[in-house]
Amino acid sequence: MPRPCKCRWIAAEPPVSAFKPVGVPGRQLEAIELGLDELEALRLADLEGLYHDSAAERMGVSRPTFGRLIERARHKVACALLQSKMLVFKGGPVMVQEQRTFECAECGARVQIPHGAAPPAECPSCHSKSFQRAADERGCGRGAPAGPGGGGHGGGGGGRGRCRRHRGGVTG
Repeated sequence: MPRPCKCRWIAAEPPVSAFKPVGVPGRQLEAIELGLDELEALRLADLEGLYHDSAAERMGVSRPTFGRLIERARHKVACALLQSKMLVFKGGPVMVQEQRTFECAECGARVQIPHGAAPPAECPSCHSKSFQRAADERGCGRGAPAGPGGGGHGGGGGGRGRCRRHRGGVTG
């Protein structure tokens, strides 16, 4: 019996749910499902130009796993392009990497940064040192149990959401 898939981090949901050849109704096309983890692998390797080990680290998977993801993704995209098929983006064992919002107490400027990145030292607009986590995003604190995992970090994901393994797509 194979091991269950480990959840993979993706930066964001795709802006569309499918991509198809122009001029052909979607119901007439054969669909190829591209998992959200495969789409993220394409984005990191081919769009951002990251080496496989850096991209694997960002997704929270091993280097060989990333290699398999990118190989599958490239095969599916080539198939869709050369055989006029529709690519449907959905599914996979993924978690969206949470963005944190920081706000300036002086000018009100807001900046979003990925979870785990260092917070800004000063406001990018007015250079004030009164730059902190936005009030509307602050939770009950790290010590209180939260969610079904009960570990004080939102349950099961280190405070960064729950795995969408059993869902058809990523929902907020």
